[in-house]
Amino acid sequence: MQGTNLPGRERPPFRADQVGSLLRPERVKEARQKRLQGEIDEAALRAIEDEEITRLVAKQKEVGLAAVTDGELRRSWWHFDFLEHLDGVQGYEPQAGGIQFHQVTTRPRAIRVVGKLGFSQHPMLDHFRFLRSVAGDHPAKMTIPSPSMLHFRGEIDPNAYPDEDQFFTDLGLAYKQAIQSFYDAGCRYLQLDDTAWAYLCSEEQRAQIVAKGWDPKRLEDKYAETINAAVQGRPSDLAITMHICRGNFRSTWISSGGYEPVAETLFQRLDIDGFFLEYDSDRAGGFEPLRFVNRKSLQIVLGLITSKTGQLENKDEVKRRIEEATKFVPLEQLCLSPQCGFASTEEGNLLTEDEQWTKLAHVVEISREVWG
Repeated sequence: MQGTNLPGRERPPFRADQVGSLLRPERVKEARQKRLQGEIDEAALRAIEDEEITRLVAKQKEVGLAAVTDGELRRSWWHFDFLEHLDGVQGYEPQAGGIQFHQVTTRPRAIRVVGKLGFSQHPMLDHFRFLRSVAGDHPAKMTIPSPSMLHFRGEIDPNAYPDEDQFFTDLGLAYKQAIQSFYDAGCRYLQLDDTAWAYLCSEEQRAQIVAKGWDPKRLEDKYAETINAAVQGRPSDLAITMHICRGNFRSTWISSGGYEPVAETLFQRLDIDGFFLEYDSDRAGGFEPLRFVNRKSLQIVLGLITSKTGQLENKDEVKRRIEEATKFVPLEQLCLSPQCGFASTEEGNLLTEDEQWTKLAHVVEISREVWG
């Protein structure tokens, strides 16, 4: 892979990396509203998105990032937009109730499984092809929700899947098809985004999981099995990473708690090439769970730069924390990124676009000083 890389990493994830989503430019927001109101057609919206994605890709290259994304500019939600286009899945707007974050709730949106799962004719394949066409010699990074999210956020019609084990089997196969399809489209860097693991780290959220009638240990095992089934047999030149997210909506969050409850499963059982871990606040706990990293091929991307505010972190403090992490993982297995994207939903976090680019440049600068 070519691109503006930093020393020591020829394969994703890179020393200076990013989770994926970027603030939606006002021009895109306005165009999406006009499309909803019938003032412009789909082709006009797509043309504006294409222009803005091209601009954002150029900006990512300018700040020094190795891999570029489309900022998820064509999406309203980081997960629902992908999941509702799987075969057998239906998106809908419930009458009430969104996802509850700390002191704020999203607008209502939900998904349900109504038929046999599969992957065919998915619109995001074209989204990726466009990104690749403007990425040049930089790796084009595709981000999709982890298979866990269909179970964790979706409703399953018992008529479609009376047997939950069969649901998980078909889910793994559908994702295996998805991964191959993105690879065939030219993708060599794919990221699975997953909030379920962070919920399993939170005592409060685990209690809510139990209240729903779910067994947290069974979820952990089934999610691990399904993810491994999905990535099994992937091409050797395809890097697959996972971002463990604690919630990211309008600069707020959902779950707290260190990675200890799931660390052994994440780092020793999941066949993933790298993990993007949120470490921008004390809600994530310490680095001790990284002691379970026992594979030299596994990269840990430390999310020490927050995407929730525009204030820049002190460079020396970030370097000190990277050094602290080396007590558990060698420096050559570490990378740096923001803890999450800047706009997991189209509303975006509470900072400006200029602040966003300054944050990403900050990641690159610190990485060059640490690994360069």
